[in-house]
Order: sequence, then structure tokens, then C-alpha cells
Amino acid sequence: MVTRLAGVLLRAAARRWPAELRTELIREWDAELHVLAGRGERWRMLGFAASLAARRAGAPVVDRGVLHRRLWRTAGVLLLAPPACAAIVVLAALTSLACAALGAHVAWATALQMPFLSGLTAGAGALLALLVTRSARRTVRTGPLATALGVVLPIGLTVTVVVAAFAGRGEQGLPGTVPGLLLWLALLVPALWGAGILARRGRTRLAWAVGVLGALVAADAAVVLAVVSAIPAVPVGPVADGAPPDTVDRVSAPLWLLTCWTDSSLGLPRPTAWERFLITDRVLVEPVFYLACTPYAVAYAVAAARPAPAAEPMPEPVPAPA
Repeated sequence: MVTRLAGVLLRAAARRWPAELRTELIREWDAELHVLAGRGERWRMLGFAASLAARRAGAPVVDRGVLHRRLWRTAGVLLLAPPACAAIVVLAALTSLACAALGAHVAWATALQMPFLSGLTAGAGALLALLVTRSARRTVRTGPLATALGVVLPIGLTVTVVVAAFAGRGEQGLPGTVPGLLLWLALLVPALWGAGILARRGRTRLAWAVGVLGALVAADAAVVLAVVSAIPAVPVGPVADGAPPDTVDRVSAPLWLLTCWTDSSLGLPRPTAWERFLITDRVLVEPVFYLACTPYAVAYAVAAARPAPAAEPMPEPVPAPA
């Protein structure tokens, strides 16, 4: 099965090359597969064929060592970056506890806790995005959709572990958290896909704008779904005994993501102070995790899809004087 799949990938790669080169390339690739098959290295066969199928047509043929290094670098970036985002959230949360401790003595320190947490998370996420951008230029280049899925799937695995670790907090638990996370991941794929398409066409600035805006819309929709699932709406009739109910007015739904990041209503009447408390109490970890992952995800999607720089022509040797 692996041999047949590798053969299909090689034929697909050969069809992207000029007709006059296909026969020789297929002969060389088949010989390489035969050597790997003789050694019983079936996974290396599949990796070799997949790397050829992923390479752009007309790209220079590189040795196996370079291909293997690119594959390992790609796997390392995609698998390690999401846990790094989770670590950023944890470290930022621990650092922000200083504001909570200071709040016992200074009134304004408590109000700075969430903005401080979000600012640290965004700054650390931006630094991670810079590192990812440099590494993404030396990873395996695939189509924009494959890149988007390659970014989102490891994030989904990481966020599942993170949410499971916090499943016992509050009244929402894991079942109430899953719908918002699934919606975020589902909307993040087309955002990264669109950014990759634009980056491949050389429109890098527009790609960044589309990727960031799409990721923010995905996070906002996920927070709205999480809040709606966890907190009931304001009742139409009067409240018994005049006590404020544990409800949130849906009119302020587009601001809930910013509310989670800043613990503020941005000068608007909604959400009220009590509604902000309910929102940040029920939906706290997920919005910060979205903030940590967004710079990395967009940076990788754009950097991995950008056209490779054209190779500079080698200078012709100057003949030595007779």
C-alpha cells in the first residue's frame, strides 16, 4: 500500500515538470524508491515521494538530506508552536497574578489585571510569530489549504489537552467549552487559507490583513457561542425581588471578545460591570489562548506560502590569463 501510494505521488510530481524531463526524473525517483524499499524503509519512501509532490514545478532538485531536514523542520514548527502558545498563556497568567496581589492594596491594580495578561500574551505571541516566520521559509512548501490544515490540526490537539486540564473549573466544564473551540478551529481554516492564497500571489500585506481579520472574526464568533451557551439572556419581564439575574444582554455580543481581553466595555453602556464579571468568569482561558495562537498561525500561513526568492545566477568563471 505504501509503495503504491508513493508511486502515485511520484507520477503526480512528474506531471508538473516539462515533458522532456519527466522520463529521466521518474527513472531516478523509481530507483530511489527501489533502494528504500529494499531496506524496508517504507516511511522514508512515503516522505520522499510526498516531498517531491509538494515541491513547486520547476524547482531545483535537492538532495535527500535537504528534504529530510525540511520535513523535520516542518513537523517541529507545526507540533511545537501550539504548546509554546499554551506555555505563553500560563506564564502570562502567573505574571498577571502580581496585579491581583497588588489589588489588595491599590484599587486600580485589579482593573489592570486582564489588560496586563492580554498585553503579555500578545507580545509573547508576536515574538513567537517572528521565530516561526524565519523557520517557515525553510519548511516544506505545500498548497494554502494543506498549510492551513497543517497549522490548525496541531492547535486543535493542543487546545483539547489544555481545555481538558481546565475542564473542572466553574459550571461550564468541558462539554460547554467544546462548541466554541470547534467553531474557532473551523473558521480559522478559511482565514488562513485565504491568507495563504494571497501570499502566494505576492500580496503579502493584504494576506496579513485577511489572516488577522479572519482570525479575529473566528475568535469573536467562538467567544459569542461560548457565552451564549453558558449564560442565559436577559429576561423580558421584571426580575423578582429586584435582584440582578445572572444573565447577559445579547446586544453587546460583538464586544465580548474585547471584554475578555480588556475587562472593559470600551465606554459603552453594555456589557455592564456585572455582565463583564459573568463573561470573564465563565469564558477566560479560551480567549487568551486564541490571542496567543493568532500571530503564529497567520505568520506561518503567510510565510510558508510566499514565493521563494529567485536564485541568483552564478557568476561565470573568469579564465586565468595565459
